[in-house]
Amino acid sequence: MERPFETSTLLTRRVFTLDAALALLAGCVITITEACSSSNPTTPSPASGDINGSISDNHGHTAVVTAAQITAANAVTLNIQGMATHNHTVALSQADLQTLSNRQPVSRDSSNDVGHLHTVRFTPA
Repeated sequence: MERPFETSTLLTRRVFTLDAALALLAGCVITITEACSSSNPTTPSPASGDINGSISDNHGHTAVVTAAQITAANAVTLNIQGMATHNHTVALSQADLQTLSNRQPVSRDSSNDVGHLHTVRFTPA
């Protein structure tokens, strides 16, 4: 916000309040960024109810089935490229999502791309 040129060093209540609010919001952004950081950049922190998949012979892939996908219970195909140089997909059926909803693990093989595939295991906490 651009302020008109003032010769006085006194702050108005409005300017002080705005600056204080911006300072608080800036602190929140830093806090959120730090809270979401991870020592393993290929595994994002899951949102509440999301389930990270454990990927066999992993070289940068990331698999996450979201809470919304589990709740909707419609078959989904996940893109698991993550930080890898190529993609794979993992298909989860309605029955798989119901199993995850019941807090039971599900394992599925990925698509066979670039001459290999991965087994992805989703284990609810």
